[in-house]
Amino acid sequence: METLATVQRFCAMHERQDPSDPLVIPNVWDAVSARAFADAGFPVLATSSAAVAATLGYRDGGHTPPAEMFAAIARIVRSVSVPVTADVEHGYGLHPQELVDRLLDTGAVGCNLEDSDPLTGSLKDAAQHADWLAEVSVAAGEHLVLNARVDTYLFGERSVETTVKRAVLYARAGADVIYPILAPPELLPDIATTVDRPINALCLPNGPTPSELGTLGAARVTYGHTLHARTTEAVQAMAAELH
Repeated sequence: METLATVQRFCAMHERQDPSDPLVIPNVWDAVSARAFADAGFPVLATSSAAVAATLGYRDGGHTPPAEMFAAIARIVRSVSVPVTADVEHGYGLHPQELVDRLLDTGAVGCNLEDSDPLTGSLKDAAQHADWLAEVSVAAGEHLVLNARVDTYLFGERSVETTVKRAVLYARAGADVIYPILAPPELLPDIATTVDRPINALCLPNGPTPSELGTLGAARVTYGHTLHARTTEAVQAMAAELH
């Protein structure tokens, strides 16, 4: 299990002196990918629930049995010497205390939690989700960095106002980082200047670079399932060539 000092260092990494130099966190899916990115010099890694699900033979969106997801996270954590934050989707219906306990058992230093239901493709009630996040925050204490994903640009009204309203609720509930996934890059400045928490932005192929996203207001940049997708395409090409 990671020490409290490690978690505090991870949290402090979101404080950037140079806006064009955000904290870049690759999303990994197994021990091999984790070691590759850690060996390349990245100071923190994140799991991708979609990528982990794919390697385990499940569809994305909460279909992976929690026991298998937490076991995969634990394997990734123990394979590297750098901190790992875990994507645990919508929490798998676990009680906040159980969710936190299982995360801490893996050795993760943080977690990503969504405010939508992937099975219905709809947003959760913002106030109820904030109450649930508050329980997670209390259970976690200072032992996990909570990244609250705001899914307004996936489901629901795609506006800065709606996104900020949810983000403010989650920040008050104890979220350390806010992740407005798929928010248009040009809207990041409005979100970042309104929400009193570091902003996590998703780096997409052919989109703004991490440095550009940082300049727009992102303190942290992640890649979601896209790195695994690139690897899958490379394997498919190799398979076709061999065949």
